[in-house]
Amino acid sequence: MRPGLIGLPLAILLAACGTGTSSSPIGAGIDARIAPPGDSGDPDGGSLPAPVRGFQIKSPEIMIPHGTEITYCYYFKTPNTEALPIKSWQSHMSAGSHHMILYTTASEQKPAGTLSTDECGGAGLDAGVWTYSSQTVDQTFHMPADDGTGLPLAQNMPPGQPAYVQMHYLNATDDDIKVHIELNANAYDPGVAVRGAAPYVTYNANISIPAAPGSTASASGSCPVSPSLKFFTLSTHDHKQGIHTAVKDDTTMVFQSTDWEHPGQQDWGASPFFSFASGKLSYQCDYLNAAGTRAPIVDGPSAATNEMCMAIGYFFDPSSTVTSSKLCLNSFVIPQ
Repeated sequence: MRPGLIGLPLAILLAACGTGTSSSPIGAGIDARIAPPGDSGDPDGGSLPAPVRGFQIKSPEIMIPHGTEITYCYYFKTPNTEALPIKSWQSHMSAGSHHMILYTTASEQKPAGTLSTDECGGAGLDAGVWTYSSQTVDQTFHMPADDGTGLPLAQNMPPGQPAYVQMHYLNATDDDIKVHIELNANAYDPGVAVRGAAPYVTYNANISIPAAPGSTASASGSCPVSPSLKFFTLSTHDHKQGIHTAVKDDTTMVFQSTDWEHPGQQDWGASPFFSFASGKLSYQCDYLNAAGTRAPIVDGPSAATNEMCMAIGYFFDPSSTVTSSKLCLNSFVIPQ
């Protein structure tokens, strides 16, 4: 991929979809484990050796029937017993996967080991903290190795962090397929001083696209961002009615895309990085309901029946070694 987007690798992508109503803890017939260091963690010949320092997560193997679009979430607690400064993420998805997103949460939303399509993931305030994502089969996302003062950037992962991976599948083949994801968190060695980095995520809850064929609509927001904060990755996310997304520094274009599935991203890999000089991160999504629908399209997690409008980036505060994630709902920052 592109490094990550967001992790984004933003690539971020995406948040997105969900059907089905089932959940089960790991048990008979479900293969799921956290691979120890040195174990490839992939019985079907997958690609990721576990990190020398860090941890690896491997989801249960799932059978996706032909012609099926579905989203699963796999809930777990990270196996690290000490806080780890994560310098890079690496992921592998089976063919047939559309995207994966790693969310961390303040507490366990479901017991560790649960694989579920019941209220899977979510959006806006219920989605946890977007931590990493990928839309490509194999992706590696490296955070910059120098913040401009000599400190490498890293995401701090507490021990036993509750988390889940949202996995969206679209099996467009004529055969049933088996799928899973692998995720490596690669950490710096003990004693390495780092500058904390974190995601900045916007979400618009006021989307309404008329049902009539050919209808257009837009959703936008303007979020306060201190000019002192430094961004090193930025992208957007919407669903299939999206025809254009944009992120601006107030009125100055910073990033735009016309590809809802693969929006790309803007990276700043070294100092001085990017700052919103105006103090405003403005984002907008434009939509076209080309074929028409039975009802107006509103915001929500389903790629089939809902839309989204998000800007997503990674940033750090050069005045502190610790950076907390930020969520801007519509145009208001919500404490994380």
